[in-house]
Amino acid sequence: MQPRKKSRWLVLGALLAVFVLLAAACGNDDDDSGSDPTAAPATAAPTAAPEPPDEPEPETEPEPTEEEAPAMEAPVTQGPNGETASPSGEIVLTADELAQIQEGGYTAALLWHISGAFTNAVSQGARDAFAEMGIEVVVETEAGFDAAQQANDVETAMALNPDIILSLTIDPVSAAEGFRPAVDAGVQLVFLSTTPEGYKQGQEFVGVVTDDLAAMGIAAANLLGNALGGEGEIGFIFHDAPFYVTNQRDQAFKAWIEINFPGIEIVAEQGLADPAAAEDIASAMLTRNPGLDGIYAPWSAGPADGVLAALRAAGASDVAVVTMDLDTNVSLDLVEGGNIVGIAADEAYEIGRTMATEGAYGLLGKQTPPFVVVPAIEVTADNIVEAYRVSLAADPPQEVLDALGG
Repeated sequence: MQPRKKSRWLVLGALLAVFVLLAAACGNDDDDSGSDPTAAPATAAPTAAPEPPDEPEPETEPEPTEEEAPAMEAPVTQGPNGETASPSGEIVLTADELAQIQEGGYTAALLWHISGAFTNAVSQGARDAFAEMGIEVVVETEAGFDAAQQANDVETAMALNPDIILSLTIDPVSAAEGFRPAVDAGVQLVFLSTTPEGYKQGQEFVGVVTDDLAAMGIAAANLLGNALGGEGEIGFIFHDAPFYVTNQRDQAFKAWIEINFPGIEIVAEQGLADPAAAEDIASAMLTRNPGLDGIYAPWSAGPADGVLAALRAAGASDVAVVTMDLDTNVSLDLVEGGNIVGIAADEAYEIGRTMATEGAYGLLGKQTPPFVVVPAIEVTADNIVEAYRVSLAADPPQEVLDALGG
């Protein structure tokens, strides 16, 4: 009986071994946590190779996009030497300062470069401010844009011993010598737009006042852009001379058109050194660009007059024009519904008030900002009367009033 029992256990053991091998082979894909990674594979029947783990989906690379152009910055007015502009509204006297000036018995001289509506308004603003301060204006001159005459005017004024001189320097180089007698005498010098070469603010002169040049260019761009409904082709006539006042106004106009009126394309550009050449320049623009919708002229008396003459000669009554500075001819064309669709103007009267107040600052030993600007005005036929009163402290010329029916 024993051999049978032994053989039966041997058979059972063999069957058990086969079962274990089969179980191990079948479970090899599901769990190998207890296996020796260096051991040889089991010699049971071959099984399918384990499938590799799922690969993570590759990240989709973003499609390259065209790099956005950097946003253009709005134009900002700077002084002739890069000075930051300060608003004229900040130039005021306190009650105590005004009383101190009123008690001083001071005098002033106004030495202008040329006569005209603009200069008259500046002068009136200065005279009104001086009157409030109790300062007597002892002489007022205009040099006819002659630098030698301006030097003579300084000598004439110095014979009267003024405490303050307001002026615009015609030629910065020769003015450095021309105004030297006033500097040596301790006169408080305040300049309009330009200063003598080599002079330092706070040393030889008190301060400089002018337009907000960028605001003037922006105003002109808005006037033309809106008149064209934001669409069209225009010509750009700029002042081709190194004069920071006109240069900044022109550049601001062009930049603002590009920033705010993408539907308007400047298809013709031409520099203007001689105002008398404006008519020829405008005529050539019309010939080369028969679809022209508008033209920018850098200022009114001269350049804008020439542009208007060219348009009238060509019968181009539908070409819109913008320019700078109030003047009778462009104002009349504007109110009569001609080519002029708007005029960018400054507050000339405010220039005079500010210059006079800076002169008082000098007498008080009070520091002024290095560069001060007055606001700009967008002039249309609807607001031209008020614009004249704010800018020039006067009503428009009678022919303009007549055209308005006033």
